[in-house]
Amino acid sequence: MAKLSQRFYTPVFALIMSCLMSLLMSAVITAINTGFDSGFLLRWLRSWIVAWIVAFPLISMIAPLAHRATRRVVEGGPAA
Repeated sequence: MAKLSQRFYTPVFALIMSCLMSLLMSAVITAINTGFDSGFLLRWLRSWIVAWIVAFPLISMIAPLAHRATRRVVEGGPAA
């Protein structure tokens, strides 16, 4: 499998992270707020789309800040 250039790391990270986190969090919040019934899947998918539309640009902007903060806290992390 061909790999993308390192310059695409942040946007690809943001895409994957926003997709997974919004998918999981929207499922949990939808289940807590409305429960599991026959309409759960449709409600979850609707809420996930909205959450992902918000999460992707936010993670894209915040990821570099989070990486810098992590490098300051974790010894031996990758150099900036």
